[in-house]
Amino acid sequence: MTDPILQVRGLSKHFGGLAAVDDISLDVGVGELHAVIGPNGAGKTTLINVLSGDLSPSAGSVLFRGTEMAHLAPERRSRLGVGRSYQKVNIFPAFSALENCRLAAQSREPRPLNWLRDAMSYESVLENARRALAAVGLADRAAVMAATLSHGEQRQLEIAMSLATDPKLLLLDEPLAGMGAEETLNMVKLIGELTKNHAILLVEHDMDAVFRLAQVLTVMVNGKILATGAPETIRANREVQRAYLGGADESL
Repeated sequence: MTDPILQVRGLSKHFGGLAAVDDISLDVGVGELHAVIGPNGAGKTTLINVLSGDLSPSAGSVLFRGTEMAHLAPERRSRLGVGRSYQKVNIFPAFSALENCRLAAQSREPRPLNWLRDAMSYESVLENARRALAAVGLADRAAVMAATLSHGEQRQLEIAMSLATDPKLLLLDEPLAGMGAEETLNMVKLIGELTKNHAILLVEHDMDAVFRLAQVLTVMVNGKILATGAPETIRANREVQRAYLGGADESL
């Protein structure tokens, strides 16, 4: 692994007396997919929300490319190079796939666009939007309204919108949720390709996909880290088997 661009140390998030995320530390580097797994209620999505800035941490440090961002707003983190997807697809359904990516791409312009000028006339913005669509396999769906795309295509579009902002770190929260078998295979292939040039922190319940994609696994239970290591190390960990993966080697 290259030097980590994301370094999380002692990160916690409390809701009253509940520690949803409790003293979490982990690293992610470019070219690495670090998967976070665990049962429902383990704190995985809360962790993603704290890292993306949707929630403020109660304690801890989040260094991204050497910059402390634990208390930065989501848009500031995005400008630093952090992109994310959500459990529920977060797109503009009434806009075309290209327009969705164009809106994301224009956020990287150094100044606001001229509101008297046709937004689709900014060629550099459109080029970035088209490049993002092509990267996720939706180049031929650019003119299609997002609402009419299949569920799997909408998931791809959401990732394309992140790519249009030129992120270095992708926070992916259950990108395979609700997908059929063919859609899952397409998304697994896409995430594998994205790992080559990005750091990826993945929260996912599909264990087949997780063990296929991840170089590092962190298992969370009740807001805490139970174990971290290579997939085969986690697969053989008896505590992990009892807490989450089914209790026996055969189930893995």
